[in-house]
Amino acid sequence: MASNAEHHHHEESFISKYIFSQDHKMISKQFLVSAILIAILAYMLSVFFRIQLAWPKESFEFLNMFLGDRWAPGGVLDTNAYLALVTIHGTLMVFFVLTGGLSGTFANLLIPLQIGARDMASGFLNMLSYWFFFLSSIIMISSLFIEGGAASGGWTVYPPLSALPQAMPGSGLGMTLWLTSMVFFIVSSLLGGLNYIVTIVNLRTEGMKMTRMPLTIWAILMTAILGVLSFPVLFSAALLLLMDRVMGTSFYLSDIHIAGEALDYVGGSPILYEHLFWFLGHPEVYIVLLPALGITSEVISTNARKPIFGYKAMIGSIIAIGFLSFIVWGHHMYVTGMSPFLGSVFVATTLLIAIPSAVKVFNYITTLWKGNLIFTPGMLFSIGMVSTFVTGGVTGIILADSALDIPVHDTYFVVAHFHVVMVMSAIFGMFAGVYHWFPKMYGRMMNKRLGMVHFWITFICAYGVFLPMHFVGMAGVPRRYYEYSNFPMFDGVMDLNVLITIFAILGGVAQVFFIYNFFYSLRKGQKAPQNPWRSNTLEWTTPVEHIHGNWPGKLPTVYRWPYDYSKPGKDEDFVPQTVPLADGEEEH
Repeated sequence: MASNAEHHHHEESFISKYIFSQDHKMISKQFLVSAILIAILAYMLSVFFRIQLAWPKESFEFLNMFLGDRWAPGGVLDTNAYLALVTIHGTLMVFFVLTGGLSGTFANLLIPLQIGARDMASGFLNMLSYWFFFLSSIIMISSLFIEGGAASGGWTVYPPLSALPQAMPGSGLGMTLWLTSMVFFIVSSLLGGLNYIVTIVNLRTEGMKMTRMPLTIWAILMTAILGVLSFPVLFSAALLLLMDRVMGTSFYLSDIHIAGEALDYVGGSPILYEHLFWFLGHPEVYIVLLPALGITSEVISTNARKPIFGYKAMIGSIIAIGFLSFIVWGHHMYVTGMSPFLGSVFVATTLLIAIPSAVKVFNYITTLWKGNLIFTPGMLFSIGMVSTFVTGGVTGIILADSALDIPVHDTYFVVAHFHVVMVMSAIFGMFAGVYHWFPKMYGRMMNKRLGMVHFWITFICAYGVFLPMHFVGMAGVPRRYYEYSNFPMFDGVMDLNVLITIFAILGGVAQVFFIYNFFYSLRKGQKAPQNPWRSNTLEWTTPVEHIHGNWPGKLPTVYRWPYDYSKPGKDEDFVPQTVPLADGEEEH
């Protein structure tokens, strides 16, 4: 074991400490700051195309200022640019912010600190994971600036649009860069996921049994397992797609005609790509959601000053969600000509996943019930996350049933459901985590008042955007259309697009409060005490000042589970995991 001197006097250069760091805490910060910057760009792209949907073909000078004459001539968004913005917005948010940003930040920060480890199992692989992520994001963003335009086939990049370079402007080099970027992203995810699993399984400190681990670690463990099992399938899908594009194969292509010309592709099927993509795509929903649910469990229990209700049931629900997520991918494909019997199987498995999801929701509500609630910004975002998870889950029941899904498939109803249950839930969980663990990451407190303003405007605007969008979808309005003036049957709901866009812009303004709060607090925030939330988990036993190896001297020993809040007979309303059981005291 390393000595005290080694932990206090571990000399590093600027490059090894801040750039190519192998310390999990610094890598966590790298993922977080990268995700914030990527999220700002992705949000800007969404505002640009929302403006087109709200006020089609109207001129806005600032669009030309940001996008130039090629993409917004005369201040009017170009049709191909619209499709590219939709595609890159979705890709950046789903993969780079909600997957890489969320898991990369909190898995790296919390795994060693909450299980009592010096660092990750492999600091080098951890560093590689971030830099593959960074390289991937640079390639994806750079595709916005090439001559032919970025990928334009939607974030799912279905063939044949993605398989034929000549299909449309965004099917050329932009699509090749999209696929190349995703290959590097998948490598990053696999390196990170394997590292997380090995660290959790092998490096827990003395006394840290699996049944004493915080629910954040259980959620991250299941997330890593899902990623390791499902991302290789997306890698295969991308590889076959590249072969169709470059080598003339026909995995996804058959009987294709472009401009009256028959192309020499026979025997392939785009449905194969859909199966491969959604075999990753639905576990991906829980790769995004589970870390947010784990964060929410920790924040709610801490700020309700109550033990989490149904700890073992929560663990069971995490495992059940992980298993079921692999046998529900077909509900994305009800309109592909799927056998009705097979469709009914996917209906059953999809409805089944509502059970462990409901277990989590009821346990959150029960934990909050009659608790001594402390409304920190992190607590508000956690409660908001439970709200969006329930709201999105209700519409998910509709989309799980093939008879109800088919009429609203590919409409804005799906977009609204997806954004509420996955995007907003994950974003709220991410905000909760940032506000809660900011003192541990940076040694300072974020401004509580600004955090409150940030939450309430964001919460109101989130529902202001996506609640009306459900009604737009139920009216039959298809997604990804540039404008709807040629469809008079939709005139009655087009005013909702204006309302949605106004709320989207206001929601973007709300993030200014967070960005200012975050970066101001880095330098000028109030200095944090060692345990500002009076929490039980191990990370709050480490010094405020970051040191190599996390703890000076010997690693802590764990004697109890992490949720001993307001325990009868104790002087304080929290009992850290490092406090031994008293004579006659029973462990939970």
